[in-house]
Amino acid sequence: MTDGQLRSKRDEFWDTAPAFEGRKEIWDALKAAAHAFESGDHELAQAIIDGASITLPHGALTECYDELGSRYQVPIYCLAPPVNTIEEKSELSELDARDVPEPPPPDSGQECLLRLRLSSGRDLRLPVRSTDSVLHMKLRLQAQEGVAAAAQRWFFSGRPLTDRMSLEELHISWDYVVQVIVSQPPPPPPQNPTPVEN
Repeated sequence: MTDGQLRSKRDEFWDTAPAFEGRKEIWDALKAAAHAFESGDHELAQAIIDGASITLPHGALTECYDELGSRYQVPIYCLAPPVNTIEEKSELSELDARDVPEPPPPDSGQECLLRLRLSSGRDLRLPVRSTDSVLHMKLRLQAQEGVAAAAQRWFFSGRPLTDRMSLEELHISWDYVVQVIVSQPPPPPPQNPTPVEN
């Protein structure tokens, strides 16, 4: 199985699992927790599990229950990659491999500061425009913080955000926080940050 086939298999599971049994919001929380767990952010995974009131009787996400007693089973391939994955021929990153859409005109949409919480625990505000797509916001974060866009996964209310979604269609209130799971550690903050005036 290649990495691409593994991603497709995972996407297929997460897209179809809520249709059979259980509540969609619990499946969304389990998916977000699985992503956090795989990226090594165990604290975020635990916070998502606790926030959704999910019980793990065996200490693993493979079998868990919500507060109403409904059972949820997550296959192991959604929690960790197989040890014998086949390397794909293309060495391009996921971000480089797809067509990057043109950014919106610089003066389009309303400018605002989006609150982000990186998986390192660091909070920051990212200047964005309401017409920006998630991909363009990832590129803005890359320019501001040096975190590769391909290494970022964005979540809001336990739901993963796809690159083509625009900020307008996400309906994120400006006081809410978007979680950003980074699969590589961000660079350390500058030694002498400029003080912020209140």
